[in-house]
Amino acid sequence: MKTMNGFTLVEMLVVVAAIGIMAAVAIPNYNDYTTRSKIQEGTSQLADARVKLEQFFQDNRSYTAAALTGGCPTAASLASSTTYFNYTCVNTATTYTVTATGKTSMLGYTYTINQANARTSTIPTDWLPPGLTNPVNCWVVKKRSAC
Repeated sequence: MKTMNGFTLVEMLVVVAAIGIMAAVAIPNYNDYTTRSKIQEGTSQLADARVKLEQFFQDNRSYTAAALTGGCPTAASLASSTTYFNYTCVNTATTYTVTATGKTSMLGYTYTINQANARTSTIPTDWLPPGLTNPVNCWVVKKRSAC
């Protein structure tokens, strides 16, 4: 009786096909996961800026001078953590709007928050939940998920 050593061509093709199918599912899911982690940078900085602005307002009854005291996020105050977003702040005596605009791999993502805690998202269409259009009146942080 003859013994066989190694694998047949059919066995190798089955293994290659199985790896291909797993990769076809895993790679898009991994990309979505990394995008979700990058979104957290923007939304957490906006939440932090909101807290600083509200604290300033409690002390001064105005948002006007908040930019001078570090209340509004600026490139200088967030330079160490602006890998994926640029931040802008527009404020008057009674209102403010802080915006995180995506850059590099996050182009197309924009998140905002204002003095009324109204949150909006502008995101790529493949991330939009069914039935919604841009801008969405909340922070969408997961693909095709409601807020």
